[in-house]
Amino acid sequence: MAEAEAKKTESQSRPALEVAPGPHVHHGALTTRRMMLDVIIALAPVLLVSVAVFRLYALKQIVLCVACCVAAEAVFDLMRHRRPKIDNLSAVVTGLILALSLPGTAPWYVAVVGSAAGIGLGKVVFGGLGHNIFNPAMVGRAFVMICFASAMGATAYQDETSAVHAVTQATPLTQLEQTGETTELWRLFVGNTNGSLGETSALACLLGGLYLLIRRSAAWQIPAGVLLATGALAVVQNAMNPGADWTAAHHLLGGALLFGAFYIATDPVSSPLTPMGRFIFGLGIGALVMLLRVFGGYPEGVMFAVLLMNSVTPLINRWTIPRPVGGPVERKT
Repeated sequence: MAEAEAKKTESQSRPALEVAPGPHVHHGALTTRRMMLDVIIALAPVLLVSVAVFRLYALKQIVLCVACCVAAEAVFDLMRHRRPKIDNLSAVVTGLILALSLPGTAPWYVAVVGSAAGIGLGKVVFGGLGHNIFNPAMVGRAFVMICFASAMGATAYQDETSAVHAVTQATPLTQLEQTGETTELWRLFVGNTNGSLGETSALACLLGGLYLLIRRSAAWQIPAGVLLATGALAVVQNAMNPGADWTAAHHLLGGALLFGAFYIATDPVSSPLTPMGRFIFGLGIGALVMLLRVFGGYPEGVMFAVLLMNSVTPLINRWTIPRPVGGPVERKT
């Protein structure tokens, strides 16, 4: 009797462990470094177009952001008494995406402060890579957007050596908001318009995005949801304003929508884990982009849409828990 009581007391004192049913699949080749390298390769078309259009302006932002993000990652790791882990290329990707989300005319201190804020406030304070809730590059961009609002405008370029003279005017979305003038679809598709470095060429974003999807380094459900929601709401808006020159195709090709859908929203750390959750996540971003564009004070809403949906990612994960193979696990009382 005493032995039975002792076993019962021992079993009650043990921690309750829940083990999910199989199958459990592990892919050894799918490392962080390989995924980051895929993103860098996918960004190559966007980088080439930005350098071709903005020349030294683009090179300055790219070099500054990448160098400052890598340096910030190393410094913060040393402050936490950890060996700097810059070889996984995550800081390089953060720097590239941050640079491509900035206008070429932004002063040097915008890149420095944005890089430090993105790595420090967007990643390190949450525990480092794999623990961050928000996309680090968008945290950095939001920080400098608030601190240096006047410096974040894509102003006119005075460089006569610029490859495309179209960059001497306002961005397409700003031009639409201020004057009602519509930019040609072909210019939005090819990329001879002003704006942030990564948002000028829809073709470059599509080429790099398709590479990410083929390599499975990005979940296709997220860009599909973004484009579906944006396109559907844009069609509704066009139906309500049939005489408008800015069509659903302009909404899909203009601004940072494609860049955000393929490179920012697909961040595997700050996006949902399940296929259904990823699609809901993409739908939410697309819907918020349209709401912010139509009713917001800013002509572009991709950054805010991504950050807002990042905040509800834990809830989406909870709502979309898949049914395990073989049915739900019975919990022992």
